Amino acid sequence: MTSENKQTGAEPGDSTAGESTGAPVNKDHETDGSPEPAKTPEVTAEGAVDREVAELVGRLTEQEGLAGPERRRLLGRLTTLLARGSRRAKDTGVGRGRWLAEVFTAVAPRIPIRDLATLSEHHHGLASEALADDLVRTAAKATMTVGAIGGALAAAEFAAPPLLLSAPAQLVAETLVVAAIEVKLLAELHEVYGIQVPGTGTQRAMVFVTAWSKQRGVDPLSPATVSIALGAAAKAGLRNRLLRTLGRHLTTLGPFLTGAVAGGALNRAATRRLAEAVRADLRINRALPPGKS
Repeated sequence: MTSENKQTGAEPGDSTAGESTGAPVNKDHETDGSPEPAKTPEVTAEGAVDREVAELVGRLTEQEGLAGPERRRLLGRLTTLLARGSRRAKDTGVGRGRWLAEVFTAVAPRIPIRDLATLSEHHHGLASEALADDLVRTAAKATMTVGAIGGALAAAEFAAPPLLLSAPAQLVAETLVVAAIEVKLLAELHEVYGIQVPGTGTQRAMVFVTAWSKQRGVDPLSPATVSIALGAAAKAGLRNRLLRTLGRHLTTLGPFLTGAVAGGALNRAATRRLAEAVRADLRINRALPPGKS
């Protein structure tokens, strides 16, 4: 990772770059040599929605320069898109956990990950443990903000009961954004501690997603932690982690502003626990480079 705000990067040849947020992918034309079938307007529209979902989640992982009203607007738009995707998944018989995991694996390669030089520049020249501390503080504040905004939206919805129909999609939106912020934190901590994960952007994204689902750092000497493919066990682990995160956001549906307070506090505590576990692993795997602390 060598450039500012570099994404884990869906690349043209990466297999997961085109995954949908709900519709199955037909790959038959790849095996029989026949030309690719023309895309219907529905397929084209779904692809545009998938891209917008990824872009919205990516923007919501930005921890600076995003004002509260704009963050609420983006979260509201994301909720609307996910509600549509959820209905599509339900129509095709895809379970909630599987659909949520598919959406997140499609989003993950587009999470912007900064390299060490950019991180230091964005955090006032800090390095080493001091930089890692600042990353954790910023990420914890960001996930707390997501929980608080979700709680505030829920408080407004309790004043207008028909809007509660959007509550499940709101929980999914909060879950995806918090998961993306934590994956971003996990990946950038690896930059700070000098742990390099090989592969394309999408391959690195899958390694970090798997590490997040296990709440552990990546050990470059252990093939199991740097696997670039999501096997059955890894997919199950990701689904379980996402559903646990989703369950945590049920607190945001509390009446008035109790949900905002509870949701924010739970998110901040969970992000800090993740950071502590990951940093403990990374300290073992690689010594920090010398720097200002």
